[in-house]
Amino acid sequence: MAGKATTRRGERVPAASLPVARVCVDVPLAHLDRPFDYQVSTEQDADAVPGCRVRVRFAGQLVDGYLLERAESSEYGRKLTFLDRVISPEPVLSPEVAELARAIADRYAGSLIDVLRMAIPPRHARAEAKPSGEPAPVPGAPSDEGWARYPFGPNLLDALRSGRAARAVWQALPAEDWPARLAEAAASVASTGKGALVVVPDHRDLARLQRACAALVGEAGVVTLSADLGPSERYKRWLAVRRGAVRVVLGTRGAAFAPVRDLGLVAVWDDGDDLHAEPRMPYPNVRDVLVQRSHLTGASLLVGGFARTAEAQLLVDSGWAHEVVAARDTLRAVAPRVAAVGESEWQEVKDAAARSARLPSIAFDAARAALAADTPVLIQVPRRGYVPALACGQCRSPARCRRCAGPLALPGGTQDGVPRPAYCRWCGATEAAYRCPNCGSRRLRGQVIGARRTAEELGRAFSGVPVRTSGGDEVLAEVPGGRSLVVATPGAEPFTEGGYGAALLLDGWALLGRADLRAAEEALRRWMTAAALVHAAGRVVVVADSSLAPVQALVRWDPVWHARQELAARAELGFPPAVRMATVDGAPDALAGVLEELDLPPTGEILGPVPLSEDKERALVRVSRTEGRALATLLADVLAVRSARKEPDVVRVKLDPLEVL
Repeated sequence: MAGKATTRRGERVPAASLPVARVCVDVPLAHLDRPFDYQVSTEQDADAVPGCRVRVRFAGQLVDGYLLERAESSEYGRKLTFLDRVISPEPVLSPEVAELARAIADRYAGSLIDVLRMAIPPRHARAEAKPSGEPAPVPGAPSDEGWARYPFGPNLLDALRSGRAARAVWQALPAEDWPARLAEAAASVASTGKGALVVVPDHRDLARLQRACAALVGEAGVVTLSADLGPSERYKRWLAVRRGAVRVVLGTRGAAFAPVRDLGLVAVWDDGDDLHAEPRMPYPNVRDVLVQRSHLTGASLLVGGFARTAEAQLLVDSGWAHEVVAARDTLRAVAPRVAAVGESEWQEVKDAAARSARLPSIAFDAARAALAADTPVLIQVPRRGYVPALACGQCRSPARCRRCAGPLALPGGTQDGVPRPAYCRWCGATEAAYRCPNCGSRRLRGQVIGARRTAEELGRAFSGVPVRTSGGDEVLAEVPGGRSLVVATPGAEPFTEGGYGAALLLDGWALLGRADLRAAEEALRRWMTAAALVHAAGRVVVVADSSLAPVQALVRWDPVWHARQELAARAELGFPPAVRMATVDGAPDALAGVLEELDLPPTGEILGPVPLSEDKERALVRVSRTEGRALATLLADVLAVRSARKEPDVVRVKLDPLEVL
């Protein structure tokens, strides 16, 4: 570039002497996933710091962006455009987070700007103008007494206190006060002056963890980040983290990218929960983000939960992480008694009300004993609603809507004293005069009983006992002790101080029978999460075939055995995490074009495509783990070419998805 350049106020400066800014522009096009060079005027020089927000002119429009770095010159070879303005001199994008975002984008065949949208919350000028205060005092190191029940627990805390990198997969004991254990790990790191980041599935877990951490490091030393805070408050807290005012950061999914200063520990609780999977492109999982972050920064990693995923087991089997598991004698002393009963094995119950509540006698006895001991009983039901699935009362074929072929359901309740009729779960149309197209019968029967109907039946079976429901839009965080029945859907089980006296896990077939690669793993995770809320003297009854592997793992409380079995089965069948796999969804012609352009590595294989709907198909692409990076690069390149061509049909790519079927 030759000649003179003019600053925004007319001051003429030799063009070669003006600094260059490399900017990531906020343009969601795959072929533009690279930094662009802009000239920095003299009046912008002080504010245009790496990591700040800027506004630039791109393709004739003003767009936002992040200044990645400053350079003395550009390789562009032509005249550069000036930055339009520096939105704020606040360096919101740290080098560590920028490196992490780039690594995650490359791993999941995404673009950097898509990851940065997850990592950096929207700006609020008023919150940004306020100072974040001085850093909280360094707390003292907590006791390791709580971790003493695990043979390598004290060693883990000792490594955290001494600043050594430790990578562990922790198997929590039943009824474990897991917020306290995670708080002790975070406080151990904070006592060295470093930062700790802990990610949990939802706001209920976050509230319990916040109380535990505040008790050890003080209210000023811990901050929570979650979407329900509101944009302004969340940005205020996020800035406090960025500026180093707090050392212990807790949050839900989006907090995995929190810019914690001098990071010493990253931890995730219940990594198998689907709330840890980001629903936006490029669909990263919190566990994988934190594993990558630990690798890049050298921070310690802790993956904890009552159950164990195949991905966590792979970390252990590969030697990258060590497991923290209690001895079997310790486990037997604190685990509740678990009994399994298949639906065909139900014993006849003399009490007609118990039969109507679809409880086998062993479950009824466990509930009655817990209520007699003045403790609550937890009933886990896989489905929400009243009767969410109906079938013909004669031929048992699924009941479908005449208008859209959607599934029919019963809403429950009455209208003008008459039970409300069936309705379509897709279009909402009422079906008051159903007639089976196969046999002509007008009778309907329930295929699946929902949580509300279960609560109604149990209220009749245990008259005089309060019945509470948790699920859907009304999720309870906690319930008081004492006699009560708590009907909850998986993931919505409320905590109770002192533990439940019994847990009844109903309709196991609904969890195990799903057409999903992770059905067995997910069923065991949901069962163990509920069963872990039962105190040591309590009982757990699971209504499922006792010969199935996940049921055996629950009865023996051995999630490690099940995780090993699951990982071995996936390795044999060629499914994640034993291999790297991508799902590619799109219109048939568009999908065929993408698959044709893929030049797969030697271990590459394409399965399908298979139809997803009338106008969409899915193909599976898999390679060995060692060639996973090559697969992500290939898919990103193909998407970039389609973007540059302005192809009208959208093709969606997910690497290592939770669902492949």
